[in-house]
Amino acid sequence: MAITLTERAARHVERFLATNEGNGLRVGVKPTGCSGYMYIVQPAKEINEHDQVFTSQGVQIVVDDESLKYLDGTEVDFAREGLNEGFRFANPNVKATCGCGESFSL
Repeated sequence: MAITLTERAARHVERFLATNEGNGLRVGVKPTGCSGYMYIVQPAKEINEHDQVFTSQGVQIVVDDESLKYLDGTEVDFAREGLNEGFRFANPNVKATCGCGESFSL
């Protein structure tokens, strides 16, 4: 079981964490949106007893046990397209995404 970062995503997270509070990147999912689930990405300020910790490209990734069931095998990238930028998820568990691209189903 693992979640990985591309080199581009890892460099973005490192720059962000250098100026913000956090020991790594917390990645998770929450039920929402028109397709069922939405990704959550935020600084990992603490590690809880139900968290799993991975290291990818030198960056610590923290995922709660429940989210890991939906995220196992996911690669996280960071992309810029014109004025838009953000994380992109290559999640092998996703069966469909909504038209707006904000949520997915499993």
